[in-house]
Amino acid sequence: MAYRLKNIGQLSILGAAQTTIHYAIFYIGVSNTTGMKGSIMNATTAFFGVVLAHYVYKNDKLSPSKAIGSIIGFIGVVIVNFSADLLNFSFRFMGEGFVVIAAFIFSATGIYAKKLTNTTNVVLITSYSLLIGGIALTLLGMILGGKANHFTWESSSLLLYLALSSSASFYLWNRLLIYNKVGRVSVYNFLVPVFGAALSSIFLGETVLEIKNIIALVLVSFGIWMVNKEDKVRSRLN
Repeated sequence: MAYRLKNIGQLSILGAAQTTIHYAIFYIGVSNTTGMKGSIMNATTAFFGVVLAHYVYKNDKLSPSKAIGSIIGFIGVVIVNFSADLLNFSFRFMGEGFVVIAAFIFSATGIYAKKLTNTTNVVLITSYSLLIGGIALTLLGMILGGKANHFTWESSSLLLYLALSSSASFYLWNRLLIYNKVGRVSVYNFLVPVFGAALSSIFLGETVLEIKNIIALVLVSFGIWMVNKEDKVRSRLN
């Protein structure tokens, strides 16, 4: 199916922002901070999503319950990553700063992607944006001296897994934006560190059945409920 130049241009903008720029800044950031701090900073994606939706959409305003739910969810994220290191405040622009910038870019491009779903199939949005953005990211890496060699079956399998998981997550994200408000969907990003703790237990043998993780899961779940309860009440009234 042939697409007009306008469609290609829109998908190129999304691919460049959501894939190339977002991933480049994000991985520079996480390489200059700890995994714990990177996880906490990346959770600001949910905050940005709720706040940006407030200014972009008339039917997705930031109510008191949404604000409280977002704060509670973020507290849960902090708790699940809590350690003595948090007691020592440090902030590097090329580290934590870049992770926050990447979170903002992802939230902003999510709103742009929602706009595109009104006229373009979500599968095409996901595939074209990842293809265009991935090619640009690969070329950028090569220009800056990056190399990929010494592939093995294990590394190739891992690379394939990462490609499939990324494409599947972007597809589901864009699909959800068709039927839901941005603020309502964004708050679920608070679950990422919680699931990260659980998967670390399964695959890395790390301890997950700790009080802090249970408290974090409860807070994150309650925060999500707070953000979504207002829409449920309105739908029942209508």
